[in-house]
Amino acid sequence: MATDVHIIGGGLAGSEAAWQLAQRGVKVRLSEMRGAPLENGGEMTPAHQTDGLAELVCSNSFRSDDDTKNAVGLLHHEMRRLDSLIMRAGEVARVPAGSAMAVDREVFSAEVEKALTEHPNVEIVRERVDTLPESGLTIVSTGPLTAQSLAQSIVKATGQERLAFFDAIAPIVHRDSIDMDICWIQSRWDKATAASNPEGDYINCPMTKEQYLAFHAGLMDGEKTEFKEWEADTPYFDGCMPIEVMAARGVDTLRYGPMKPVGLDNPRDATEEFPQGRWPYAVVQLRQDNKLGTLWNMVGFQTKLKYGAQVELFRTIPGLEKAEFARLGGLHRNTFLNSPLVLDRQLRLKDAPHIRFAGQITGCEGYVESSAIGLVAGMMAATELAGEEWTPLPRSTALGALLSHITGDAEAATYQPMNVNFGLFPPLHRVHKKQRKEAYTTRAKERMEEWLTAKEAVTA
Repeated sequence: MATDVHIIGGGLAGSEAAWQLAQRGVKVRLSEMRGAPLENGGEMTPAHQTDGLAELVCSNSFRSDDDTKNAVGLLHHEMRRLDSLIMRAGEVARVPAGSAMAVDREVFSAEVEKALTEHPNVEIVRERVDTLPESGLTIVSTGPLTAQSLAQSIVKATGQERLAFFDAIAPIVHRDSIDMDICWIQSRWDKATAASNPEGDYINCPMTKEQYLAFHAGLMDGEKTEFKEWEADTPYFDGCMPIEVMAARGVDTLRYGPMKPVGLDNPRDATEEFPQGRWPYAVVQLRQDNKLGTLWNMVGFQTKLKYGAQVELFRTIPGLEKAEFARLGGLHRNTFLNSPLVLDRQLRLKDAPHIRFAGQITGCEGYVESSAIGLVAGMMAATELAGEEWTPLPRSTALGALLSHITGDAEAATYQPMNVNFGLFPPLHRVHKKQRKEAYTTRAKERMEEWLTAKEAVTA
């Protein structure tokens, strides 16, 4: 079919952008290199395991779904208001995760692909694109694992050196290999949502002080993935820090991070092994990873330990002595643009405005943020095609704050990937600190409704 917009990359951002355009009557060609025949440049990335659209390669969590006091939960709300495909598919694939939104990754990917495959305005083409198109409206959403040939074309077009950091992937454990005579199920502080399991959403593995110290030493001594020479100076992103890098910051760092015991109450009485009884010294948590409840991922356990070292060390965790792993942890390089320097306020390449960028390649971090920028890129392209003027999103909304950070508010000299957070929002000075988060979300929802009303009035 004739194409109005070419989208390169079928991850979360590309899929969301395609949906937004297609729903507005725009013809879309969506190019994805995974699943393509070798003669068409078919290629699998170091992190992907399937050729499914919108595959989740790291955690299965979209993080907090609380839209009253949490920035990412607010972003969920705004995306739902704009008919997000990612949020639609997320609800279909949802699994219990306390106040967070987590999904069965296979169901989620299948739901996204089904919606786009069946849409009359979307053509999905399995092919690798090696160079930026010289003409025609294009959205590049190839993510942090952009193929080398296209990455070189982007560097040539931007005139800037690529920036990069590492993302680490957490292991996944088979549920029936976890010893529930040692572990117990509970959400921290017993937080729950309508999607929660009655007894709780996390499996908790308790540790004594001695066990924790031995585990910490094992992390420090375990054999790690070796870096190539050209990777040696690449920084990590704090939101996806390998657990052994956190451990190197101090012996108690993990007890105040992913292994913190607060808010968890072991229902078992004191034993010789756990003389402290209900209050463990540290806890390893696992979160449900699929709808069947057969796979659980180790929360916060992103790692660059080699596979053999992972199995040996993680089986010292109480309750995981006989753990069987569906996936071990891994490490991959993440590539992104210095967006404040090279993109305009509509995500267009300043030196080639027919090309937009979306998703993690712009320097946003996280599934939801990546999808959100894809959503906005799709809306912007549709507005441009219609010959209409784009009305900027209010900076006091989650979408507006994130977009503003990417396209100019951040310092180009120190630009780094960022999750959505209230630090990106215009400040509220006359609100007490305890009420500030709720005030941010209330203001954002009001501004979003005003923006939607004004937009509907223009297009009516």
